[in-house]
Amino acid sequence: MIAMGPDDIPLFGMLKSRLGYLSERQKVIAQNVANASTPGYQPRDLKAYSFQASLMNQGASQQPYRGGRAVPAGGVAMIATSASHMGPSNAPSAWRATAGADSETTLDGNAVSLEDQMLKMSDARMNYDAAVGFYQKSLTMLRMAARKVNG
Repeated sequence: MIAMGPDDIPLFGMLKSRLGYLSERQKVIAQNVANASTPGYQPRDLKAYSFQASLMNQGASQQPYRGGRAVPAGGVAMIATSASHMGPSNAPSAWRATAGADSETTLDGNAVSLEDQMLKMSDARMNYDAAVGFYQKSLTMLRMAARKVNG
């Protein structure tokens, strides 16, 4: 008998990936706030969470299969079935920090706007709470489905 955990179910894997992204984004925003008075500091943020990035995280390790192409283990690979199809070369990488100025830059070169950072932190927190709630509800449904029916 093979033991199966919640992470083996794609929905839970995606939720775990989303929670990891949101947690990492909160850390980056906290670093921005901590450096709000550092001369020359440019705020950073993560690329927006996307389904494609989540698929890339699901299949981080590569393994070859017939035809010589690499397929993510446990993930999904895009395959062009026609020469006219666009290739995956412009596919986004997983969440990398992107540097970019907020709405204002001070005379010492610091570009952190605390108001913008607080809005970003609030957004990340609301999304994190929503993902945790969805994870908990999904676990509850899974437990209910796995429960033994008396009768």
